[in-house]
Amino acid sequence: MPAPNAITPKQLLKLIGTPKAPILIDICIDADFEADPYLIPGSIRHSAQNVEGLAALIADRPAVVICQKGKKLSQAVVSSLRSRGIQAEYREGGMVAWRETTDAPRVPATALKMLRPEGSLWITRHRPKIDRIACPWLIRRFVDPRARFLFVAPTEVEAAAAIFDATPFDIENTFWSHRQDRCTFDTMLDEFALHSPALDRLAIVVRAADTNRHDLAPEAAGLLAVSVGLSRQYRDDHEALAAGMHLYDALYRWARDGFEERHDWPTDRKS
Repeated sequence: MPAPNAITPKQLLKLIGTPKAPILIDICIDADFEADPYLIPGSIRHSAQNVEGLAALIADRPAVVICQKGKKLSQAVVSSLRSRGIQAEYREGGMVAWRETTDAPRVPATALKMLRPEGSLWITRHRPKIDRIACPWLIRRFVDPRARFLFVAPTEVEAAAAIFDATPFDIENTFWSHRQDRCTFDTMLDEFALHSPALDRLAIVVRAADTNRHDLAPEAAGLLAVSVGLSRQYRDDHEALAAGMHLYDALYRWARDGFEERHDWPTDRKS
């Protein structure tokens, strides 16, 4: 019988990267975190002692609390949160079990220097398409669910980034940009250590559409068409990003567990 208020690594893996993912709270003590400085994708570090602050952070969202081994620390915090009416679970086995789970990604803390208590701030060129929608999707779903994005004219990105202390991306001669024949989405998968069969499959489609190499993936032409359509449909870049989040949510589910499905007509025709 499963432990009460616990979620297994496999159960959590199915939720990460989807719109239904819970808010993930890492409460590992500093000594444990420094000995193994990695986070489950999308996790927020928080003190276990400040339960009131945790409750305010979680608000009305479901939450998963993570400590080193999934024992006294996370179980007590979850019980305290549930006593306040918050839908909280603890990560069964903690970070130790996650580390031993096949295909369970872990983001290195060294790659997360841009994180802030209120959420990271990123900036790029206006009129976002393909890579500049894919990257915010990846960040919000796997790195920082509270991330915010600014869109300005191409000539203003670097100056605005300096003024607002924002992280520029998909801009030439910046860290978070294209490298050789790969696009910024690829760079983020590398730096955040987020490679998985599904994300790698999605990355090929993004790269093919963003660099005009449709021979890499037949889906690239469709992604380009929809991306251009979103850009033309929405005058406001943030509305385009909101719509694009739904697009990439669907593409991720295709890449994760729907890429082998085929359609034909008549419906009973066998391939």
